[in-house]
Amino acid sequence: MQTGYYSSAAGMVTQFNRLDTIANNLANVNTVGFKEDNLIVGDFMRLYKEARDELPIENHTKEGAQFLNRTMTKSPQIVDSYTDQSIGVMQKTGNSLDFSLSREGLFFLVKTPQGIRLTRDGSFSVDDEGKLITKQGYEVLPHDYFASDKSIHFTEQDSVIESDKNGQLFTNLPNSVNLTKNSKLFVAQPDNIAMLQKEGDNLYKYNNISQVQSINESGAVLQGFVEKSNVNAVKMMTQMIETNRLVGMYQKAMDTQMNDMNRDAIEKIARKS
Repeated sequence: MQTGYYSSAAGMVTQFNRLDTIANNLANVNTVGFKEDNLIVGDFMRLYKEARDELPIENHTKEGAQFLNRTMTKSPQIVDSYTDQSIGVMQKTGNSLDFSLSREGLFFLVKTPQGIRLTRDGSFSVDDEGKLITKQGYEVLPHDYFASDKSIHFTEQDSVIESDKNGQLFTNLPNSVNLTKNSKLFVAQPDNIAMLQKEGDNLYKYNNISQVQSINESGAVLQGFVEKSNVNAVKMMTQMIETNRLVGMYQKAMDTQMNDMNRDAIEKIARKS
């Protein structure tokens, strides 16, 4: 009975972790460029199918059966997590410094105090020095940053800023409506999206960032649009209700286990006395 009690307690902890993830997704439902997080809960059958050929005890034996019985009583736990990188809804803003990426797996490159990071949040602005920055004040990097170490810079005379679908920026000539080439946005495509590590401020860390190259013709840059979060609020609310019910079920199982243990202990003490 103690095994069931501890399994129920572990199951409740697992559901608490799910609640934390669901709550974080709901909190960022309106965050530009945010990607939904998900957890994978380990269950015996799935784990057994993955490892049945590597059992420490020969299968179809009495010892093997005992091993499987012990394994089945193990507590549920979080075995993996992942980020859904599907594209969110594109919302038109009309702001010339808002950019979005219409293809999955592409990112803008920004410079932070902790190093170079990736982001899907293209809500940019220009600071007092004329540099293109994110909402958090991080510098947005040009396509040739690793070779030139330069920044994307605009002057007070740049009253018109336009971009093509590849991220090439154009600005007007002084006192003219004619456009000339300016910098080009760094549009990055990491080799392995699964290696991205989420950080705060809607940023991703990538260990091999210096090896990432800018895509010359991505055809994915949309000016005057931002990508909304890909979180489905209705689905998240449904998952939250389901998770809360599971917490209640685990709590009821724990209460039942504890009551049975207490009754069993009292009866045994009464018989001995």
